[in-house]
Amino acid sequence: MLKIGDKAPDFKLFNSEKKEVSLSDYKGKNVVVLFFPMAFTSVCTTELCTMRDDIAYYSGLNAEVLAISVDSPFTLAKFKEDQRLNFPLLSDFNKGTSKSYDAYYDEFVMGMKGVAKRSAFVVDKEGIIRYAEVLDSAGNLPNFEAIKQTLNSLN
Repeated sequence: MLKIGDKAPDFKLFNSEKKEVSLSDYKGKNVVVLFFPMAFTSVCTTELCTMRDDIAYYSGLNAEVLAISVDSPFTLAKFKEDQRLNFPLLSDFNKGTSKSYDAYYDEFVMGMKGVAKRSAFVVDKEGIIRYAEVLDSAGNLPNFEAIKQTLNSLN
C-alpha cells in the first residue's frame, strides 16, 4: 500500500489524444492523480466534472490534474469531449498503473474484473506522495477539500 512520503510510481500511459504521457513529464509541478472506475458512469462523471469546474483553483496552485481509468483511449476521448473535461484522461488499459498505486479492484460490479478503484493522490514537485486516498466504495467521491489543503501546504 502506498503512503504519504513514498516516491510515486512513474507511469507511461496514452491519453485520449493517443499521445504517451508519463508522470515524470510533470516534474517541477504538483500533480493530482485521480483513478476512476469507468467513463460515463454517474459518480465518475460527477468526480471529473467537479475537477473540471475547479481547474482554475488547481492551476493557481501550480498543480496539474491527471485522471486515469482502464477505459480505452477512444472511450476516454468521447467522455472527455462529452463532458468538456479540461485535463488529460489517461488509459491504463493494461492495468499496470492501477496495480502499482494499489488502486485496483480484482472484481468489480457485474462480474467485471480489473477496474481502477476511485482514488486520489497528490504528488509534489519532486515526485513524492503528499496525499493518498483509495476508496473501497466506488460510490464515494474523493475528499476534494483535503486535496486542496494538501496542495495549499505545498506552496
